[in-house]
Amino acid sequence: MAPRPNTSKPHPQQKIYPYLLRGLAITKPNHVWSTDVTYCRLPGGFMYLTAVIDWYSRKMLAWRLSNSLDSSFCVDCLEEAIRKYAMQETFNPDQGTQCTSEAYTGVLKSHGIRISIDGRVGALDNIFVERLWRNLKQEELYLKDYETPVELMRGLTEYFCFYNIKRPHQSLGYKTPDEVYESATGGARIVDKFSQKSASARMVIGDYKAAKRSCISNRWVTTLHVTSFCLLNVVHFTNLFTRRELLTV
Repeated sequence: MAPRPNTSKPHPQQKIYPYLLRGLAITKPNHVWSTDVTYCRLPGGFMYLTAVIDWYSRKMLAWRLSNSLDSSFCVDCLEEAIRKYAMQETFNPDQGTQCTSEAYTGVLKSHGIRISIDGRVGALDNIFVERLWRNLKQEELYLKDYETPVELMRGLTEYFCFYNIKRPHQSLGYKTPDEVYESATGGARIVDKFSQKSASARMVIGDYKAAKRSCISNRWVTTLHVTSFCLLNVVHFTNLFTRRELLTV
């Protein structure tokens, strides 16, 4: 078995953007979009798939398929999504070179869209696109086992129509992404797990520091006890020797 392609490797000279979504309440469609690149295995090699998804409704807004990992197919996908849905707030791209290139970020900047690059734990920071990839592969690609790019393109077209229009989502109250996007109600509640983890981490660190101080304190007390014991013994033996000398004299 060969290793799978790495589609999230950043360029060493790419500009670093902050992650803006931590603790952000996402309450409407087109508030936050996200994108990612994944691979689709074929008998003769790999095809590469990119998609743009709306976080609130989970609606898949645009997608492109390519046989290479250049940035042009990602830029085309982004431009189609903006042209159709007029997104103007925050965009969270993958940290790979395709989605952080000057051509890609230039499109976002020209529309006044804030850029939020996911952090080192990309699978968690960009989890909604990762979930889309998991559903796609488990419900479509692994079952159909397409042989050619043409078959793959046809299968993806049918699946994404099914995903947006017919497939209910538990996190959306068993509504479809299209229903939630059009009504702007009932979107998935996004829990700020970072704050919870930060609070837990602070508690753990506090407990650790307290335990460390206690250990240090106990160690000092033990050291003092040992030192006192030794001093008492020295005084005791000194007194004994002094008495012996006096008796001898």
